[in-house]
Amino acid sequence: MNTLSALFTQNKRRIGIFIPDVVIKEKHTDTLEITEHPVERPTGSGAGFVTDHAFRRPSEVVIDVGFSGGGSLLDFANTSALGLSRGISPNDTYQSLLDLQRSRTPFNVITGKRSYSNMLIRSLDVTTERPTENVLMATLTLRELIISSTNQKQVASKEDMTQGVSTSPVTNTGNKALVSPINSPLKSIN
Repeated sequence: MNTLSALFTQNKRRIGIFIPDVVIKEKHTDTLEITEHPVERPTGSGAGFVTDHAFRRPSEVVIDVGFSGGGSLLDFANTSALGLSRGISPNDTYQSLLDLQRSRTPFNVITGKRSYSNMLIRSLDVTTERPTENVLMATLTLRELIISSTNQKQVASKEDMTQGVSTSPVTNTGNKALVSPINSPLKSIN
């Protein structure tokens, strides 16, 4: 890669408003939960399972990221002391990630493979060792929030409900099948 393309390449990966300087690893997990219920099979074949439902679990992504430390803009002079630095410090970045996690406000995540909406930081793991003293290396586990929507239904007020079912609003209760009294499974007792 030549120097100009390196200067003008924009990092597309993003965790909320944070753009990591390096992404070491991303692990995406999408799971479908399939229910199972034990049932007895016909004679001699033993017990088995019946599946009657499946639902999607929230998506999860684990990202190993690195944020460079704020430093001097010039190699030959310390501009950080003058308030001119290359970015925020690892401590400030770490605190900002903690604040994002504690706010419990959903945000968007863009990885190298896909985009996610309504994500929260489930866990934030930071290990500082001698080589990483002046940078922030973190492992973020991000989980999707599955948000449902609700509808309001207008019903009769409680004061108007003196006659019970006859004053309730019209509702869709599905299709009904008429059963002839002659073919009815119920028998009259005389």
